[in-house]
Amino acid sequence: MNRRDVLRSGCLGLGVALAGCLGGFEQTSAWRDPPLVENRPQAVYVPAITEGMRLVDETTIGPYGVSLSYSYPHRFWNVASTAREKVVVTAEDAIHLMVTVWDRETNHVIPSSGVSLEIRQDEALVSQEVIYPMLSQQMGFHYGANFELEGEGMYEARVSVGGLSTTQTGEFEGRFDEPLSVEVPFGFDTDRLYELSNRRLGERKGRRDAIAPMDMGIPTGKIPDATTGTLLGTGTSGDAQFAARLISDEPRFGDDPYLAVIACTPYNRTVLPMMHLEASITTPDGQQTVPLQETLDPDIGYHYGTGLSGDASIDRVELTTVLPPQVARHDGYETAFFEMPPVVIDE
Repeated sequence: MNRRDVLRSGCLGLGVALAGCLGGFEQTSAWRDPPLVENRPQAVYVPAITEGMRLVDETTIGPYGVSLSYSYPHRFWNVASTAREKVVVTAEDAIHLMVTVWDRETNHVIPSSGVSLEIRQDEALVSQEVIYPMLSQQMGFHYGANFELEGEGMYEARVSVGGLSTTQTGEFEGRFDEPLSVEVPFGFDTDRLYELSNRRLGERKGRRDAIAPMDMGIPTGKIPDATTGTLLGTGTSGDAQFAARLISDEPRFGDDPYLAVIACTPYNRTVLPMMHLEASITTPDGQQTVPLQETLDPDIGYHYGTGLSGDASIDRVELTTVLPPQVARHDGYETAFFEMPPVVIDE
């Protein structure tokens, strides 16, 4: 059976699939263009459907925990600067593969690291590409893409994680600099497509809310409950939630006071990475506008931060989003985090 025969057969699965049913969807619409909420808000919303997924395997390599999961091939929206592009399912797409990468000591997910997948069958290369950093309500933050396969059988996915260029602090300093890779075998069984769920959400669809992440025993990118420093306040822009902390007397951040800004989604509190943020900071000594650097810290996790000159007294912080999160989005996130006016951090 070749790839086109597989697609015509209408059945897809791999490993042990997630139980469920298509709930009356036609086969092609469930794969290629399932229902989309009309009049979607410019915010996080409940999508029209949820698609089942399943963990294939979880492993470790160096400092990382790495998992491979799968779902139906499905649409998503890629983001470049302030532009959004819909990526549709093609006739050649067989599966949507998802990789999650995290620090195995703290369970913090690792955004901003180039992740690629190379798929082989019997030593022959089937597909290879750098996969997108993505936001999903059910999967949280991960890396994913749709892939072609060459029919049923066993495959090997080589997951490659690039060295992290993001600033790292404390015990994280230099921890993620080395590129590493790991092989994960998986099976592709066309008879088990309909064991993956594809469920309508009825009256909930379109509401300003989110589906809770699936519990598969792996990190989803939920921001940690940080204890370092003093909370200055919070704010919201473009449906993104911001919290600012002022940190003093912590050697890992340097000798000066340090401003840390944590950004996340509403509802599920999933980290929002790969933004370009600036902070206008008013102190008794005057005002300064500074860029915030993407930073990974053992306690705070992924955040945007900068050292401050002068004393540790701050009267006002205003955040400006120069670029929104440069991550692809699944249904429910594709309209949020674009129009992001400046926001003042309030207590």
